[in-house]
Amino acid sequence: MGKIEGIKIQNYGPLKDIIMGRTLSHRELQPLGNLTAIIGPSGNGKSTLADAFGFIADCLEIGVEAACDANNRGGYERILSQGAAEPISFELYYRENSRSTPITYELVISIDKMGRPYVQQERLRYRVQKIGRPLSFLYLQNGKGYAFEGKDGGQDEDGNVVSGKKVEVELSDIRKPGIVTLGAMKQYDRIEQFLSFLKSWYLCYFSPDAARRLQTVAPQPYLDRIGSNINNVAQYMYRENKKDFEKVLGQIQSKLPGITRIEPKKFENGQMMLRFWEKGFDEPFYSSRMSDGTLKLFAYYLLLHEKNPRELVFIEEPENGLYHHYLANLAKEMADNVNGSNKKQLFITTHSPFFVNALNPKDVWVLKKDEEGYTTAKKASEYDFVQELSEEGVALGDMWYSRYFG
Repeated sequence: MGKIEGIKIQNYGPLKDIIMGRTLSHRELQPLGNLTAIIGPSGNGKSTLADAFGFIADCLEIGVEAACDANNRGGYERILSQGAAEPISFELYYRENSRSTPITYELVISIDKMGRPYVQQERLRYRVQKIGRPLSFLYLQNGKGYAFEGKDGGQDEDGNVVSGKKVEVELSDIRKPGIVTLGAMKQYDRIEQFLSFLKSWYLCYFSPDAARRLQTVAPQPYLDRIGSNINNVAQYMYRENKKDFEKVLGQIQSKLPGITRIEPKKFENGQMMLRFWEKGFDEPFYSSRMSDGTLKLFAYYLLLHEKNPRELVFIEEPENGLYHHYLANLAKEMADNVNGSNKKQLFITTHSPFFVNALNPKDVWVLKKDEEGYTTAKKASEYDFVQELSEEGVALGDMWYSRYFG
């Protein structure tokens, strides 16, 4: 499993300069865990942080110029931090697995003389040893630079090739990240693996109305961003292994209040829909008739039961539309799901103290605005006495609600 141990964002809206977790320049900090929850008052940057992940994903899929306009971002000038003289930049500190050395990915996006966004700089580098200077195996300035083939090798900061095969590179399209082009070539193994990790990200914007739409017969392994293909995913899981899918449905059913049974119903045309039996009713209801809350809970639990899970999942405000008593159980299920394995990493924004009650202070980050109006990030465990009180049994969400921190 690939895992982000830290992220640095500069000049992206209110995120003028924030660091969460361990980065190349801040290796003394603790890395992010498998679950990272982001809390804070409205208007303090939580949605912008989620959108920053979405922006990186969009840059890979549609290019940086289109990404600046997508999802109502309004163009480069609108997403650039007010008053910023430097371009937008991201730094991801990534580890492919627990035994591998960390890799740093840097992406800098600026505008040209025509006012069009482009990739100004892009770099991938790693450390051969825990102590030592990092070696770059991809470095591009304005679409020109070099990349190293194979599984090792790189160039140091002085321009010395330490090992490996260096290839001079010039891209034909500077509005698309170089890793998209080079990651499609087998000879660039490490770039290919990192690109595969980025493409596995899932940004969840689940919409119950979208999930109720009539769906065509097309089995699909993963939920889309809004959950409009929830029955297609059920159809895929049923086709791949009926017994395993029925077992998953049984596990999910036990967590949905008022639901006594869930079964897939396959029609003659090959289409499939889920049927829900509710307590007190003899006949089942199809998924299109279920409440918003039931559909949302079902989608979240289905997401946790993916056979080949996406490596990074970002969910915004899962509490929306859910009864508050369900949230602690949902948070616990999410934490248990990722902390018991190394298959996925969860990022979650939330306003709910009930959700936060089930979390560890080391996994919760508080976003706040400073005096200049820019976002700051601080772990809940770094506030005075919060970690100690949590270990004594005081619920973290209750402390937050009482304004003990944050």
